[in-house]
Amino acid sequence: MKPAKLIKLLYVQVLIGLLLGIAVGHYWPEFGASLKPLGDGFVKLVKMMIAPIVFCTIVSGITSLGESKEIGKTLVKSMGLFYVLTILALLTGLVAVFLLQPGAGMHIDPKTLDASVAAKFSKGSPMGFTEFVLHIIPTSFFGAFAEGEVLPVLLLAVLCGFGLTHIGRAGRVVLDGIDSFSHMLFAAFSLIMRVAPLGAFGAMAFTVGRYGIKSIGSLGLLIGTFYVACGFFVAVVLGLLARAHGFRLWQLMRYIREELLVVLGTSSSEPVLPRLLMKLERLGCKKGVVGLVLPTGYSFNLDGTAIYLTLASMFIAQACDIHLTWVQIAGMLGLMLLTSKGAAGVTGSGFVALVATLTVMPDLPVAGVALIVGIDRFMSEARALTSTISNAVACIVVSKWERACDNDVLLRELAQGYTEVAQPQQEIGPSAMPVPLPSH
Repeated sequence: MKPAKLIKLLYVQVLIGLLLGIAVGHYWPEFGASLKPLGDGFVKLVKMMIAPIVFCTIVSGITSLGESKEIGKTLVKSMGLFYVLTILALLTGLVAVFLLQPGAGMHIDPKTLDASVAAKFSKGSPMGFTEFVLHIIPTSFFGAFAEGEVLPVLLLAVLCGFGLTHIGRAGRVVLDGIDSFSHMLFAAFSLIMRVAPLGAFGAMAFTVGRYGIKSIGSLGLLIGTFYVACGFFVAVVLGLLARAHGFRLWQLMRYIREELLVVLGTSSSEPVLPRLLMKLERLGCKKGVVGLVLPTGYSFNLDGTAIYLTLASMFIAQACDIHLTWVQIAGMLGLMLLTSKGAAGVTGSGFVALVATLTVMPDLPVAGVALIVGIDRFMSEARALTSTISNAVACIVVSKWERACDNDVLLRELAQGYTEVAQPQQEIGPSAMPVPLPSH
């Protein structure tokens, strides 16, 4: 491909932005740290679009699925897969930290740790099951959009989708309006994505400038252990899951390379949610299944965070010479099954989940997070990348379980690879054809 055409590809532009950000942050650290608003601004631009896009996608998807039994089966299967993957992720982090022992030999006295670091991120005890469920219910119809959280919007969209299905032809005007609105949203989002290279540049320049590449030296083994664990989970667990369902993981990663580079630059999985919805549908997955599974996975399938929780907790135990029994470790894993859910896919959410976990664990000092707060940003990228890849794989797998994936289209698209080209207006986002509603 000619250089002139190559430079027009989004993933190439994002990659250039990342490299320039690293260079600026390394050679001009103060200036690089001052570029944080570029990355924050890009993430905020995307976040303001996520709630309405998720709502429109799920509503139109539910009306296309038709029967409520099908929707319930899809959600149950999705949640089952999410919890299995989360358990495997927790165990992956646990095995990695036991094998490589990144905290062994540090002999740190917990009394010397700065407890104020944890206090900055502590929001009290993690929510129980009842509190978590009540938190999903928005205070008002538009409150779900104002807060910008995925789960309340998901609940609202499911209710509205069922409502439109039950009123039949009377809801056609509403559905046509939602369909048109979703096309406008995806068109606007495609404009926002043009500044993704700038956002990635600013975020990476801030990370390197603020924390410095040298800051990873003292805790390099911990960072290396985490990246090894994430790499193992992606290559082995997700790779085998993909192969068992007839597609190759590396082809999927190549297909979503633009999104992965944006995640790498911003340390957040949220900016790529709308584009993943579009690409998974392009891969032959039915819109209704994609619209249900992917947004749900963003709150219930954070495997990168799950790996981080076990690895960081056991690192603190090793560093402080605290020996946990297997009963205590089992209890910790059970707690992490809760604290790893519902964390937003934004930068720093994994660290907040870690503080919430340690807050209710008397065996480990919550002040121990002071040991890793300086390098958390360097592990945030791997958390977000792992969770993004996992959710993409899970969405295809559930689609296959529901016989809602055209396997010929999937294999053809993955073999060809996705190229960022100018798309006709009617192809941006969901299908332009209105979804027929069942009549009563």
